[in-house]
Amino acid sequence: MPAVAERWEPRDKRKFFTYLLVELVIMAGTVMLAYYFEYTDTFNVHVQGFFCYDNAYAKPYLGPEESSAIPPALLYALVAGVPTLVIMISETVLFLIQYSSKELDSQEKTMLTGDCCYLNPLVRRTFRFLGVYTFGLFTVDIFVNAGQVVTGNLSPHFLTVCKPNFTALGCQHALRYISHQEACTGNQEDILRARKTFPSKEAALSIYAALYLASYITCTVKAKGTRLAKPVLSLGLMCLAFLTGLNRVAEYRNHWSDVIAGFVIGVAIATFLVVCVVHNFKGKLLLSEDPPQDNMPNAPMMNMSRVESPLEKYIASQIWAGADRGYMAVEPHYQESHHLR
Repeated sequence: MPAVAERWEPRDKRKFFTYLLVELVIMAGTVMLAYYFEYTDTFNVHVQGFFCYDNAYAKPYLGPEESSAIPPALLYALVAGVPTLVIMISETVLFLIQYSSKELDSQEKTMLTGDCCYLNPLVRRTFRFLGVYTFGLFTVDIFVNAGQVVTGNLSPHFLTVCKPNFTALGCQHALRYISHQEACTGNQEDILRARKTFPSKEAALSIYAALYLASYITCTVKAKGTRLAKPVLSLGLMCLAFLTGLNRVAEYRNHWSDVIAGFVIGVAIATFLVVCVVHNFKGKLLLSEDPPQDNMPNAPMMNMSRVESPLEKYIASQIWAGADRGYMAVEPHYQESHHLR
């Protein structure tokens, strides 16, 4: 017998759309904050000083970010594209496997988000996992940019792009600390970029994407023969993220501390979202789950204790007292008649 679709009350529908609106506002605010950090000068970078001839900041400059072995365009494309493709393909395959193995009848209509808003389980799960992943990407970007703006740590090649005039700064006879921004004579864009290294954005984004995708594969794929394939694939993703951090250090674009801090931020955000938000990817997938029943005529009645009022207790006590007096009056006659017999 086909199940009857669950209908929500108007108040439940308002609550659902209210929650949806709040989530959209939070997502929009996160995107806007990341945009202001990334593409505007709303937040000024802290100007950190340096010592004359400091070897920690005198490494060679190997060119702009685009000339790196892992350019930003490639990294951002992989971080955004690979998890999206893997999650969409995996959810589609899981849905089709279940679709072919179970009868799809009108019970599927029990999965509703309102009287007028039916969402297919495939669409619901995919949007949920990808939405949380996208939110995490922008959150990582905000954390990293905030750290870079507040600290203003210098890159290993800072003095190479800064090109300070050490003679004019009085660095001939004493080790001086230079703290004013006008000490640099190089390209201003390169100098600004060299002041934003802690934590490493590339390390944070790569480890976040790798850990989120590895957790999804481990928790979702349950096919036979994948007991060894899943950890190999997951560790391979983590290895790629680790190599990204190593490349940043090898090209003198970040210090070790920058990369480690980026790894910590990416791991922390990915772990929080996987465990506390998507609950280890335990969303519903079944197409023929039993719908919740509003009216259950065949359900056994629950035994509920009845509380007596003081009046009822008094009447009951009077009845029992009268019964006892009657018994006491009858008992002697009964014993006498029994004795005569």
